[in-house]
Amino acid sequence: MSVSMLSTFVKPMHPEGRKFVAIFAGITLVLFLIWEPLGWIGVGLTVWCYYFFRDPERVTPTREGLMVSPADGVVSLLEPAVPPAELGLGDEPMTRISVFMSVFNCHVNRLPAAGRISKVAYRPGKFLNASLDKASSDNERNGMAVVLPDGRQYGVVQIAGLVARRILCWTKEGQTLMTGERFGLIRFGSRLDIYLPNGVEPLVCIGQTMIAGETVLADLEGSEPARSGGVR
Repeated sequence: MSVSMLSTFVKPMHPEGRKFVAIFAGITLVLFLIWEPLGWIGVGLTVWCYYFFRDPERVTPTREGLMVSPADGVVSLLEPAVPPAELGLGDEPMTRISVFMSVFNCHVNRLPAAGRISKVAYRPGKFLNASLDKASSDNERNGMAVVLPDGRQYGVVQIAGLVARRILCWTKEGQTLMTGERFGLIRFGSRLDIYLPNGVEPLVCIGQTMIAGETVLADLEGSEPARSGGVR
């Protein structure tokens, strides 16, 4: 299988984005009628809208036990934290990895590790900057508890941000998904929190760039210690 030069730049768009691109395109036509320079600004925003809703194919590692990033973005937080109560994961701290997504990242979310969705819980809230620590507790969110084949559980939480106003999750309780399978999307800037099973060490560092469905977060079967890193 070969990769064409065009495919490296032009990515397929998620169906959720079609209506927004159509709205941007319609506004652009009106702007051209008002003043041509405004129309070209509209063209740029329409292209950005298409780019925001891109849904590229990803090559997910298939080795047993690997957990992958659920989102494109940057690791913004890495610390012990109690998972949201509505997920039923207990009141003891679990290692939380937060991936912050800017408005330029792909916003299609993918499951970190294969398992059965035991809980899907939505909670309304505020729209603080998603990079802030308190966004995990205060912002609108949608969480999932996932049961691994060996019975351990982990959590993944979609968190709305300063610009985001719609969390989409098309996965239902009782479904079984594969590693890297798409489960949802957040519109216009947001964050994903992953709560690792107890005893599992993160294999990423704060500031690291993540690729949904590809970047390895942790190894459920491994004993490698948590990684450290620095900006170069």
